[in-house]
Formats: sequence, structure tokens, C-alpha cells
Amino acid sequence: MLESFERYPLTFGPSPIEKLSRLSEHLGGKVEIYAKREDCNSGLAFGGNKIRKLEYIVPDAIASNADTLVTIGGVQSNHTRQVAAVAAKLGMKCRLVQESWVPFPDAVYDRVGNILMSRVMGAEIEFVDEGFDIGIRESWEQALEDVRAKGGKPYAIPAGASVHKYGGLGYVGFAEEVRAQEAAAGIRFDYVVVCSVTGSTQAGMVVGFAVDGRARRVVGIDGSAAPAQTRAQVLEIARDTAELVGLGQEITAEDLVLEEGYAYPAYGLPSEETNEAIRLCARLEGMMTDPVYEGKSMQGLIDLVRKGRFPDGSKVLYAHLGGVPAINAYSYVYRNG
Repeated sequence: MLESFERYPLTFGPSPIEKLSRLSEHLGGKVEIYAKREDCNSGLAFGGNKIRKLEYIVPDAIASNADTLVTIGGVQSNHTRQVAAVAAKLGMKCRLVQESWVPFPDAVYDRVGNILMSRVMGAEIEFVDEGFDIGIRESWEQALEDVRAKGGKPYAIPAGASVHKYGGLGYVGFAEEVRAQEAAAGIRFDYVVVCSVTGSTQAGMVVGFAVDGRARRVVGIDGSAAPAQTRAQVLEIARDTAELVGLGQEITAEDLVLEEGYAYPAYGLPSEETNEAIRLCARLEGMMTDPVYEGKSMQGLIDLVRKGRFPDGSKVLYAHLGGVPAINAYSYVYRNG
């Protein structure tokens, strides 16, 4: 479906899939859990899911003759870190708007992890004291105008690279990549579990897996604590992406599965259950997850397996989207492991 779209290679190639045998056994052994390691997908500042999305956005940025990538996220945004890395790779400037999306009062929260790497990579960073929202932000639009006013040529990348014409394409490609890996390994995944906040990762998967009837087997785990807004945005992006790639079938609200109840107490704040999931996965598999996104989707996966959400014998693919650098900003929480 993506043959007609230009792609700028930023990843190593297909991200690896590994079986999480010890976690599967710990959870009863009735379900086989695998992980697709998007956290290992690129050499650009630890990679992650936004790198895969940006492969389809970068050609448009280059064609526009832009000299500055402008995007937005929270203080510990994985997305802004990945945009900064891509800008450095392309030889472009980078302007990052970092809003106060997470009410986490740690003295080093704005000095370590993702934002530290963005600074090292030379991004210009602007802090804005505004709360969490996945929609289009005024502060971002003002940053774009400021770059223009100073003679620059900005290229607009919204939060999460999601509400962008090409934002869903990368994860349509993810589904195609999984199908090729399934064929090579002689297996087929019954479910795919993925964290969902700004929406285009899950939306792209829904479109990509609709091709073989698995759209409703993509199980989103809400990490936004604003599930109604996330659900609406995922559906809108999925429908737009389906039309863009010529899917040939309608994406309906029933095609979108979003499990709520794991994002508490708020976006970016881990619950004790999230922390338990992070520790369990790390101690059984040596696989690190973060307290904002992947820790919550891992919490959801573990809980759903324990509740029997997946029939016995199911093969479940956990999409590890990256984001582990953010755990450094929560070091006091994990000071004793």
C-alpha cells in the first residue's frame, strides 16, 4: 500500500521480534507473548516509534525547502527527542516547544533523559507552562510564526507526528513488516498490543492490519487519561490514512479497540501497578519500559492476560515503541529498583 509514497530511510531495517518466554510462563503459559522492538529500530538517539513515522514525513519536509523542523511535546517528550535527532541527521535546525504536560515535581525533571539529549543535539527549546492536550496547540503555532518572522523556513510536525497528512503511514508499514516476519517465521499473531495517546501509531496499525482482517485485533492501551479524545483522534487518523493509501474499505468505530483504565493517576504519572509492570518485565526479560507510555501498555498487557482477555494458545505481539530515556526523569521513584 505504500509503494507510491516516498520514504527517507532512518531505521536499521525491520525491527526485531523476540519471544518473551519468561514473562509468558510467569503469566500462566497459556498465551505466548512476543515483543517487536521499535525501541531498537534506529541509531538516531535511541530510536522509537516516531522515527518510523518520520521516514514518510521527511521527504515532504525536504521538498518544502524547510530549514527548521518545529514540533511540540511535554518536557520529557520522546517525540521531540526523535525530531531533534532527525533534524541533526538532515542538517536542519530544530525548534522544540516543551509544555508542562506532566505534573511531576522532580528537581531534575527538565534536565535529564529526553530533553538532555535534545539539548546535546542542538535543538532550540522553549518551555511553555501549559497542561496536557493532544490537540493542535497555540504555543506550537506561535513557534512556527516566530521562525518565519526571523527569516527561517519552518516545517510543522504536530505532537507525536500524528495529526499530519502522512502521520499514519509508518505504522501501515509496521503491519506490512510484521506480515513479512510472520511468513519468514511461520507464525501468525492473533493480537497486537500498543500504547495509544496522540493516535497515529494505533491508527496506522488498524489500517495496515485491516488488509488481512486483523484491525480489531489491534488492542490499544490508553496512556492519555483522556480516552474519549484519543479514541476520536485515532479514528479520524485511521480513516484519513485508509483513504490516502487506497485501502478500499471503511474504517469504523468498531474497528478501533482502546482499553481504558491503565493511564491513572494522570498522563505521565505512573501508578504502583505501572511500576510493578516495569519491574516485572525488566526482571524477567531484561526489557526496560518507561513510566509514561510503555510501562502503562505493559501493565495493560499483563492485566489483560491475567483476566483471560486473550484465548488460550493466542500469540500476542507487544509493540515496544521506545521511550525508555524518560525513566531517568523519574529516578527517585526507582531509586531502590
